[in-house]
Amino acid sequence: MSLAYPFSPESTKSLGKDLSVVIPVFNSVGCLSKLVESLADELPKIADNFEVILVNDGSVDSSWRVIVELAKVYSWIRGLNLMRNYGQHNALLCGIRAARYPITITMDDDQQNPPSEIKKLVSKLVSEELEVVYGRPIKEEHGLFRNVASVLTKLVIKQALGAKTAPDVSAFRAFNTNIRDAFEKYSSPSVNVDVLLTWGASRFGMVLVEHQSRNYQTSNYTFAKLVTHAVNMLTGFSTLPLQLASLNGLFLIGLGIVLLSYVIIRYLLYGGVVPGFAFLASITIIFSGSQLMALGIIGEYVGRIYSRTMDRPSYQIGEQF
Repeated sequence: MSLAYPFSPESTKSLGKDLSVVIPVFNSVGCLSKLVESLADELPKIADNFEVILVNDGSVDSSWRVIVELAKVYSWIRGLNLMRNYGQHNALLCGIRAARYPITITMDDDQQNPPSEIKKLVSKLVSEELEVVYGRPIKEEHGLFRNVASVLTKLVIKQALGAKTAPDVSAFRAFNTNIRDAFEKYSSPSVNVDVLLTWGASRFGMVLVEHQSRNYQTSNYTFAKLVTHAVNMLTGFSTLPLQLASLNGLFLIGLGIVLLSYVIIRYLLYGGVVPGFAFLASITIIFSGSQLMALGIIGEYVGRIYSRTMDRPSYQIGEQF
């Protein structure tokens, strides 16, 4: 389910400093109030008009109740309560489609992205007439496995999707809101905001920002989840695995021709049966394994096609205000 855009296309032509800040929320009852207080201090210094869209992504704690209470105190807070947990990027997509101002900021809810750094992103976006600006941490405050998984995800974006800005990708972004027109009709349950932004933008930039340590909760992104996210992104937005399977098949066909030529030449020169049953059995296993791997990759794509034919939404809003 998507929301109608609450401003006309003409309003996006003039790039001003009015901001929509989109924050996906998941089990963040302990840090939401302090985050909003920080935003209340910083946003008036940057924008004439602004809003903060808190998208509750199926939290199992009292996060939605806190959002409702905060909205009573701050008139610029808007809340969207998803019917279940869809994932961070799905929640971001929901908030981006609900944004009302020409510039959209996305950030995490754990205060690792200081609100005071928003002005750096906006300044670069406006002054250099860019379309997307990422806030790249000077030093990432993550664990070893999280950092490794993040590198893996960025490599997938760079190699499979051809995005040159992959090393700069982060959850802290500023972009022109009208870029969302490029993925207005996107409805797959597999979502990656960074990939969708490349559909409508070509001018990317980066600024170095502070990245604070996590004080309230452990990350919901484990190493396994980030690896799974990278694989889903690779098979959901790229045909590279199919191309690799084809190249693997061509390589093994060539290997098979070489081995067959060897067998025939040896037979013609020396006669008799060529010894080495174990070797031939190993080659057979390699061929069989390669075929199964290719079938598995094809099956992954067929499964995604099946998922899309079911018309599953990227998200579903339960409550909003």
